[in-house]
Amino acid sequence: MEMITPEDKVRLETRLTELRANRPRITERIAEARALGDLKENAEYHSAREQQGMEEAEIKRLEDRLATAHVVDDSKPQADGVVFLGSTVKLREVGSGDEDLYRLVGEATGDLSLDYIEVTVTSPMGEALMKSRIGETVSVRAPRGVKEFLIVEVN
Repeated sequence: MEMITPEDKVRLETRLTELRANRPRITERIAEARALGDLKENAEYHSAREQQGMEEAEIKRLEDRLATAHVVDDSKPQADGVVFLGSTVKLREVGSGDEDLYRLVGEATGDLSLDYIEVTVTSPMGEALMKSRIGETVSVRAPRGVKEFLIVEVN
């Protein structure tokens, strides 16, 4: 079961609605391309069919995710200083002393303009952070070896 925040759920539902609304436009593109004749050498037809297949697969994937996802109620007070889904955590890398803000999310938005780095619950960093506390040191297996981080703050 995948855990997501209420914001993640809204984002997934919005994307699903957009894809479903695009179905008639793709069907129209296919019909127009089919009317042009010879389907073997009709690039517009093949392009529209490929787009239809990709979007239908994405619709199925989103429907499945929403059906099985557990939405975490982040309005409930969590234990003080414990990292849960939706928490923003300040970490200090052991050794270098570099500090960064991370947010534990169900699904990353990919927005690089945020003041924090998004970390999904299923990533190595997310798994290490989940249910850890202020003052603890967590170890994360990274591509260049194991890194350790001290948890400085949890919001």
